[in-house]
Amino acid sequence: MKTIAFLLVSFFISFFTHAQKTTTTQGIKITVTVPNVPGSNGDVFFGLYTQDTFMKAGPIKAESSIIKDGIATVIFKDIPQGEYAISCFYDANGNKRMDFEPNGMPKESYGVSNNNMSYGPPVWEDAKFVVAKEDLALTIRM
Repeated sequence: MKTIAFLLVSFFISFFTHAQKTTTTQGIKITVTVPNVPGSNGDVFFGLYTQDTFMKAGPIKAESSIIKDGIATVIFKDIPQGEYAISCFYDANGNKRMDFEPNGMPKESYGVSNNNMSYGPPVWEDAKFVVAKEDLALTIRM
């Protein structure tokens, strides 16, 4: 349980503090929508990851969205072809970080690409998707 808590805390603390820059000027657009944000206060924060950064470092790109009618949407632009995963969390109290219970369980809702939610931290193989030649539209449920 401590390992799971440590991984989740590390993941969400580094969510925005280490967002890396990409140098691509042309690429694919990924539109991500969360249709079921459990509240209307705060924002939803999104991170785009490669296999090397997923659950290990900050995202290669980060975006945030206000919530309107329970829906949050962001667009990641100029994404090169490859494999990626996206995670997001609902920052209900506006402190720009994911909050956790004393036992390490998240207090705020979160989701990952492909919507495979299980006990423990998200897994790359379950969350990854391929960016090829066309723009993508993804839905992540919390």
